[in-house]
Amino acid sequence: MSTDELITLLDAAERLPGAGELRVRSYGLLGAEPGTSVVDVGCGAGRAVAELAERGVKAAGVDTDARMINVARRRWPEADFRVAGAYELPLADASMAGYRADKVFHELAEPERALAEARRVLAPGGRIVLIGQDWDTFVIESADPALTRTIVHVRADLVAGPRVARRYRNLLLDAGFEEVTVEVHTGVFTGSEMLPLLAGLAERACSTGAVTRRQADGWIAEQRGRADADRLFLALPMFVAAATAPS
Repeated sequence: MSTDELITLLDAAERLPGAGELRVRSYGLLGAEPGTSVVDVGCGAGRAVAELAERGVKAAGVDTDARMINVARRRWPEADFRVAGAYELPLADASMAGYRADKVFHELAEPERALAEARRVLAPGGRIVLIGQDWDTFVIESADPALTRTIVHVRADLVAGPRVARRYRNLLLDAGFEEVTVEVHTGVFTGSEMLPLLAGLAERACSTGAVTRRQADGWIAEQRGRADADRLFLALPMFVAAATAPS
């Protein structure tokens, strides 16, 4: 996926029902009060950084994609954006009160290494919030549940860490974090706005050869028909884990 395609996808995701409320919930779990410092890892086009700055938070956004950071800088020129990855943050030891990573850890081959880096940059008592989906858990109504399971699971296996969200609690505990909590916020979608996501699942499964072109096209057509008839159903759980760095 190109950077432009990813930005389009992220922008669309940020406009979905419940997305804004979930971001606000993450800020609350961070304890993001005016004057506190927060790093948003994998910040993308920068919306969360901008919203945190509006709250008086000293927010910094990092992302490995230089083009993504350039877009963020154009959109939010007053904000602090830097090109960096989760394993090597350009921040001093114990310099942050909060660490946020939204839809990031599934892209990491070594989430433990990222959490060690989070421990390094967080001050004692600092807060960490991880947000993400379990890629095996798309609940989709379809006339062909077996094909749907195949599409979902094949797409999941194309992700570096498709099931990392179900590991958030244990990963945080193993990294030495305390007061670990996990919430599940499930979005229920019944409209055509989710058709690009559903079509993308089928297209990626088809690209691996796990499903045929005919199967993918038929499945996508069924979902389009469901949307046209107001019968589409997709439930997507988002896991939100929060914890405290030891004092």
